Amino acid sequence: MSRTPTTSGADDVTDAALPASMVGRRYRTSDHYEVGREKIREYARAVRNNHPAHWSEEAAADLGYHSLLAPPTFGAVPGYLAYAEVFDTILPGYDLSRTIQTDQMIEFHRPLLAGDRIRFEMCLDSFRHAFGGDLIGLRQTILDQHDRPVLTSRTSLVGRDDEALPPWFDAVVMHGARQEARNARRAPAPRYVGHGIESVSQAQPVPASPWVRRFDEVTAWAELPPRTLTVRRGDLVNYAGVSGDPNPIHWSTETAARMGMETVVAQGMFTIGLSVDLLTSWLGDPTALRSYNVRLTNPVHVGVTGGRIEFSGRVKRMDADTRSATIAITAEHDGRKIFGRAVAEVVLA
Repeated sequence: MSRTPTTSGADDVTDAALPASMVGRRYRTSDHYEVGREKIREYARAVRNNHPAHWSEEAAADLGYHSLLAPPTFGAVPGYLAYAEVFDTILPGYDLSRTIQTDQMIEFHRPLLAGDRIRFEMCLDSFRHAFGGDLIGLRQTILDQHDRPVLTSRTSLVGRDDEALPPWFDAVVMHGARQEARNARRAPAPRYVGHGIESVSQAQPVPASPWVRRFDEVTAWAELPPRTLTVRRGDLVNYAGVSGDPNPIHWSTETAARMGMETVVAQGMFTIGLSVDLLTSWLGDPTALRSYNVRLTNPVHVGVTGGRIEFSGRVKRMDADTRSATIAITAEHDGRKIFGRAVAEVVLA
């Protein structure tokens, strides 16, 4: 599938076999990303995460942190840049702006804070042909300035190599997706660090703060307060700018129509980010979210008048030994579920 040239010899890797041959390889980005306080606020505004600790140092200090607390899905912003860099290394025949996300699984080790200088370890977990394209499984670990894990995410994407896409696609992609445009702003290449199980040690989970909802106040099958949000095209354009996601199906009606869609569709990570506030508002403390796994099944179509999303949640299971709970989240748009499965693990006081 890749157009990367091969060399002659007994150990040749054919173009078609190159992605599969990269499964299990781990790379670390050569540069770091510094989390900015205003970027945290910008992202929190984009995904409507309203907890005060994302906006006020005083509120973050009440939770025991010295600087602003990033929203749980903030890692998608620098993470997208890291994915793009590693795509050029592991999957050089593909472009991240031309993929569709199907799954997102996040395990939180510790909160991400303003001032953190983070790096990324990336691994191609799987590669196979499916859904008329290629199903790509990627694992990403965010590491802080002390080389300690902040979070681990696993993402599934459906994509095609460059030759399988129409030539007009490049002409409408924000910032330009052609190879020469990417080369002009290319970051230092990520370095190979191993194969198989990652060397990153697991951090001890942060204990529940006094501000989080108490375990004895929660019962199994209790419902979280539902909420309905209206998403407009301007929200998608804003999120594309905040996150750096250049895929034009989220903002170009022409591209969406040419790709067989009735209108532009919301970014998968945008809808996941919107759903997080339902959890953190109920919990009282964003750091009580320990993992969040979402399968995306139907897109959110955003027409001229916008698109409505209805979020709801229910306590699915309680664990008295760990004082934790499992929350099932439902998201619907136009009578269709946009999350095929959405489960959060939370810790309670």
